[in-house]
Amino acid sequence: MDSTILTFLIFWPLITAGVLTLVRSDRHDAIRIYALVATLLEFVASLYLLFAFETGAGYQFVARWVWSDALGVSYQVGIDGISLFLVLLTTFLTVISVWASFAGIKERVKGYFIAFLVLEAGMVGTFCATDLFLFYVFWELMLLPMYFLIGIWGGVNRIYATIKFVLYTITGSLFMLVAIIYTANVVHQHTGVWTFDLMVWSQFDIPAAQQLWLFLAFALAFAIKVPLFPFHTWLPDAHVQAPTAGSIILAGVLLKMGTYGFLRFAIPLFPAAFLDALPYLVVLSVIGIIYGALVAMVQKDIKSLVAYSSVSHLGFVMLGMCALNTIGFTGSLLQQLNHGLSTGALFLLVGIIYERRHTRLIADYGGLFKVVPVYGVFFMITMLSSVGLPGTNGFVGEFLILLGAFRSQTIAAVFGTAGIVLAAGYMLWMFQRVFFGKVTNPENDRVTDMTLRERAVMVPLIVMIFVIGLYPKPFLERMEPALQRVLSRVEQVRIVREQALTPTLFVGPAAVPVTNEPEEDIRP
Repeated sequence: MDSTILTFLIFWPLITAGVLTLVRSDRHDAIRIYALVATLLEFVASLYLLFAFETGAGYQFVARWVWSDALGVSYQVGIDGISLFLVLLTTFLTVISVWASFAGIKERVKGYFIAFLVLEAGMVGTFCATDLFLFYVFWELMLLPMYFLIGIWGGVNRIYATIKFVLYTITGSLFMLVAIIYTANVVHQHTGVWTFDLMVWSQFDIPAAQQLWLFLAFALAFAIKVPLFPFHTWLPDAHVQAPTAGSIILAGVLLKMGTYGFLRFAIPLFPAAFLDALPYLVVLSVIGIIYGALVAMVQKDIKSLVAYSSVSHLGFVMLGMCALNTIGFTGSLLQQLNHGLSTGALFLLVGIIYERRHTRLIADYGGLFKVVPVYGVFFMITMLSSVGLPGTNGFVGEFLILLGAFRSQTIAAVFGTAGIVLAAGYMLWMFQRVFFGKVTNPENDRVTDMTLRERAVMVPLIVMIFVIGLYPKPFLERMEPALQRVLSRVEQVRIVREQALTPTLFVGPAAVPVTNEPEEDIRP
């Protein structure tokens, strides 16, 4: 198994970004094609991970080089079933985003694509890093290019949205950094080894008294990135002000950093604290589902509606984790992929119509299906996948999450089901107002349908929506072993707690559990 493939996937975008700095800034077409080819090669190379991946084999494609023995810092990367498809989602959506930017980005073209390539390196590195210090470096690396993408190429209120996004993210990141250093110190005190190696940390049981505060520090950083209610307020502003491709990546990949962080770090490293915080996470997840749906329902801006729908959908992802069973965990991870594809496609479609009409207000449209039927079909399929129509990817993820939640969090699952009904309501209502009825605005009569390039960008997304919806088995069977290992860490703590709470009668040297079952009559 090639141990250099992950290193190539991380540094190839950085190398190509460096080469791009040497190209003349006025050669816009050449820059666009160069960026597309570079990201396309990245995606093709990442497919090797899928075909060479061994189901159930733990971390694979591992590479490690020590940076400092004294500090215990190393370059260490590897993936398992949790990170495999998130890496593939990243490389796939980056190609889509770059290709979708050909028409919309007309100023500072070189800087825009350099920022995108650096962003891709940070995203791939975050999903691959198995050294906590390296993970933090990549986590912060993503912030800089996204700051520029929104701040330079965003909308009218881009500065406000950018500063809000940065302040929220940095606040959570600083708490996580303190927790990373403190955890390394705890491991050092008990093992004599100073290391940030996740594999070493995973074999060590951090004392329960220290787990709660460490979990809260990690969870804060990840909850902001998800975003989990009430840390969501930065998201609508960032989505609405970001350029189209920025919104695709923000919804498709960056939000998954938070949910990935829970699965990779917060839950397996601090299982006792996770069990303590579980009731609160369930409540926040349900609030996010209902709140996001209700607020989305009253939005007048299409892009803002899709942004608030992300708050609701990511609440589903968190609810799947809180189910604490394999079905819920698997549905949660699969729904991360589904949300990236469906919501990313919705933002792309909103950007396509905005480039023609320069408005996102629902009231400015009406009757578009008669004018742009191809666009209408693409939008309809994507919208139905977002609300979980059977046969699409959204149905599989939501079904697994609710099935897992009904087994352990029944009341929360009922509220989650209500969230699905609300999602269908606001999406279908928006679609009816935009695409059906009479064309009341004369400017809509002059709107042109999707170009060949725009159709080519959308087709891969539509294909993946149906591939996952009709045949999810290849995805699920690669995810489950890694998720079961995370779940086993929590189950071990739960079993120990249940045994500690069971009263016992001491008969001689042996302890006999006290039960309410009647004793068997052994008299003749």
